[in-house]
Amino acid sequence: MALSEAQKKANKKWDQKNKDRKAYINKRSAARSFIKKLATTEDLDELQQLIGERRKEEVE
Repeated sequence: MALSEAQKKANKKWDQKNKDRKAYINKRSAARSFIKKLATTEDLDELQQLIGERRKEEVE
């Protein structure tokens, strides 16, 4: 489905106003895609360890 010019303009305006949020969403999407489609067992083990460490930091 093609976007109208008005919608394209609105999207561009939102993107420019919300650069940090857009970067966060893009990085989260890339991480999820990597985990679902490409990660090896070793990758998943490492990520699980990193997640555990990160959760401990959040508690402190």
